[in-house]
Amino acid sequence: MLVLFLQLEIYYTMGRAFEFRKARKFKRWGQMAKTFTKIGKDIVIAVKAGGPDPTSNSRLRAIIQNAKAVNMPKDNVERAIKRAISKDQEDYKEIVYEGYALHGIAILVETTTDNINRTVANIRSSFTKCGGSLGTQGMLDFIFTRKSVFKIAAKPAIDLEELEFDLIDLGGEEVFLDEETNQINIYGEFTAFGAIQKFLEEKGFELMGADFERIPNETKDLSEEQIAEVEKLIERLEEDDDIQNVYHNMT
Repeated sequence: MLVLFLQLEIYYTMGRAFEFRKARKFKRWGQMAKTFTKIGKDIVIAVKAGGPDPTSNSRLRAIIQNAKAVNMPKDNVERAIKRAISKDQEDYKEIVYEGYALHGIAILVETTTDNINRTVANIRSSFTKCGGSLGTQGMLDFIFTRKSVFKIAAKPAIDLEELEFDLIDLGGEEVFLDEETNQINIYGEFTAFGAIQKFLEEKGFELMGADFERIPNETKDLSEEQIAEVEKLIERLEEDDDIQNVYHNMT
């Protein structure tokens, strides 16, 4: 009887472990699919704006590098480019929505959509159901500043102080090493994206990623319970395929 009980306990434990691994894998796959969808939309917008040739379209070139960094299949990238030049592809509109979550936390949502009515309805619903309120465009300009962000491979020969000094005249503001990823992060003015990208490429740095980010100028401290309440809204928003990025000012 004891042996049977132990066997059942082992099977039960293994079953729970399997279900946990399966759930984690499905979540990872879901995040990967979301990332690929986001990059696919970025490619369409870049091609519409600057053409399908990455050699002459610096924004597209940077997005393709981002695709490589997350292991997006080359076929997916090529399909997105072909879709962008197709007459059947509708134009995406990039729209920013702003509001407040519980506890006065500012939430800024970047969207890329082909149906504005659907997008704004879903966002308003998410804010309302999670105790927040959707506001007006521009209301959070004093909280967030848009920055150019680049990530390059860290190598012993790279002098961070010298690199930062070289980038100052181009609009670079901060250069530091992320020890977890072993990448050098470069932050600069929003309008300096093209100049910084050109410099890094011409100097032969290995570009791992390039994008724009909204950096909060001020942050708020919350308790763990309050953070969990705000994260419900953030997670709900991030599940929407129309939403590219969600920013907040929690510490």
